[in-house]
Amino acid sequence: MAVTKVFNHAVPYLSAGKVVEWELGMTYTNSVSSSPLFYQSDFSTTIQSSAMTGLSSDFTPAPESTWSKAGLEALFADSIPLWNMVFASQVDSVITNPPDNPQPDNTYTIPDQSS
Repeated sequence: MAVTKVFNHAVPYLSAGKVVEWELGMTYTNSVSSSPLFYQSDFSTTIQSSAMTGLSSDFTPAPESTWSKAGLEALFADSIPLWNMVFASQVDSVITNPPDNPQPDNTYTIPDQSS
């Protein structure tokens, strides 16, 4: 089944009326909740402005009203490949190839050490 990714978390951090940091996140889902194959995971990242980091590749502080959904999505686009790999690994380890579930042997008796 296809993985659904929903951009659903955006928290701006303001300084002097401008956003200087964003906390952004997505929820990944691989099925519907009624399915035994259902798995969901939340991912997030924090992006700081160039004023905070000194790096030219970060965003320039701007008022909240100037931000669009596409602009926010562009900020965390570099995180998507890693999130995709992590989610696939999570689904594999929990749904596709779950770990063994050892069962207790309550009939076991401790060997007699006197022989």
